[in-house]
Amino acid sequence: MKKIFLLAAAFVCTLGVMGQSKADSMIAVNQATHDFGKVKQNNPVTYEFQLTNKTKEAIVVENTWASCGCTTPEKIVEPIQPGKTVKLKVQYNAAAVGPINKDVYIKLAGADQPKTVHITGEVMTAEAYDVWVKEKGSNNAKSNPKPAAATQNRAEAKHRTKPHRIKI
Repeated sequence: MKKIFLLAAAFVCTLGVMGQSKADSMIAVNQATHDFGKVKQNNPVTYEFQLTNKTKEAIVVENTWASCGCTTPEKIVEPIQPGKTVKLKVQYNAAAVGPINKDVYIKLAGADQPKTVHITGEVMTAEAYDVWVKEKGSNNAKSNPKPAAATQNRAEAKHRTKPHRIKI
């Protein structure tokens, strides 16, 4: 008798889980993680994730929140219509120096778990950032000259003008 009761309880629990939708089956995101790269301290950065409704019904975004108070996602007010895309604007305040590794949660009506997207990067002091930008600029100017096309014939090359190099 106990076995039958346990089997029936397991069956009922399985039906309850199967009836809930997964956020991944409801929306598609243009990218799961956005890397801000190097960021200057106290210069907030913003990115807009694109959320696309994959269902045949409108989806309501119940809530958006982040893993830290330094990250602020905007609330999506209007339902996402079938096949339509909306933007979720996420801002990071860049107040603290160090790595950025934050989660942003998107709770959809009818989904058992929120959809999670991530932001990454590195916040640098103003001085370190300025040095990095100068080094990056001088390295880019010296390296990676554009190679000539391998399939170009001599007649085409004769009429081509020489590229101008701009020093930064």
